[in-house]
Amino acid sequence: MSNKRPSVADKRRTFQRLHESGCFVIPNPWDVGGARYLQSLGFKALATTSAGFAWSKGCPDNGVTRDMVISHLQEMVAATDVPVNADFENGFGTSAADVAASVRLAIETGIAGLSIEDATGDTARPLYEVDAAVERIRAARKSIDRAGCDTLLVGRAESFLVGRTDLEEVIARLKAYAQAGADCLYAPGIRTREQIAVLVAAVAPRPLNLLVGFTSELTVGDIADLGVRRISVGGALARTAWGGFTHAARLLAEQGKFDGFATAAAGPQLNSLFAGGTLR
Repeated sequence: MSNKRPSVADKRRTFQRLHESGCFVIPNPWDVGGARYLQSLGFKALATTSAGFAWSKGCPDNGVTRDMVISHLQEMVAATDVPVNADFENGFGTSAADVAASVRLAIETGIAGLSIEDATGDTARPLYEVDAAVERIRAARKSIDRAGCDTLLVGRAESFLVGRTDLEEVIARLKAYAQAGADCLYAPGIRTREQIAVLVAAVAPRPLNLLVGFTSELTVGDIADLGVRRISVGGALARTAWGGFTHAARLLAEQGKFDGFATAAAGPQLNSLFAGGTLR
């Protein structure tokens, strides 16, 4: 049996096929160890998390530089054998030309996909106007096409995350991003069965990514039945890890207790995993 690792082209082809039918979960690690563990569990693709990575560097979400993210993407792609989708925030620039330049750099890391948000980072004007947002997606599409690769482009409508919960506006934005060249559509903040079903139908035949970053009564099977093609968890795994860490640290600092270590993974098991074995 060959131990040859898949090439970047192999991973990109695999990623494209994953979006053609069915439903898959694309969890979001923030470091190499987490990525390798998730790969060992059999997940077919991974996605980075801007929040999880930023917190690991002691920064708030959206508080890291483009250079930091590019370096992170290189590390994550090199460490894994499955496709990696980049949480690429809003493309790290205000103009379409800035987005195009950023996407070119991201493609060079070997990522299999990347998302571009329509959020501005300005609380007074949280979203780009539709025309400007479309130009940014179009610029990202052109960069991918000029590179001659099949990196998958995800268009994100951040409306619900900034308090603009008009579903018709979200649909209009997602349709515009699809027309501008987005291969997959994404509207974080959507939660209910009704909202999900409406969006799946609205963007068809393009696949829809659903974010489930919270406790939900819906299972992966339920979401698949609604027609969602892929499910990501954003910063939820990172927040879960931080929850365990902060709980244990606070018990130690405030009460002098070590009870927070009760659910810790065993060192020998972790060593076995990273030596090429499995974590049981």
